[in-house]
Amino acid sequence: MPNASDRPRRVTVDRDGPVLVEGPVEIVREDGTIASSDRFVVAICTCRRSRSQPWCDTSHRRRAKPADTRRREGRDGTAGTGQKDTHDGDDH
Repeated sequence: MPNASDRPRRVTVDRDGPVLVEGPVEIVREDGTIASSDRFVVAICTCRRSRSQPWCDTSHRRRAKPADTRRREGRDGTAGTGQKDTHDGDDH
């Protein structure tokens, strides 16, 4: 799908998230198949965690935090258990 517009296609890169591309877009995958979208803006996964590749499904938000932020300090001032915090920030 050639870009029919006279102006350049805008691409927004977020270091911790997807690449946002003004649509419509076609993406040629490694196997040669084409994924297309006619949306106004398309979020393309860059973390490879998305189950709807090549589109972003916000899986990048669930990645594990660094070890030093997972520890919680106990009430008596001692270090916590050091177990992973698996809460993804969504209220359940």
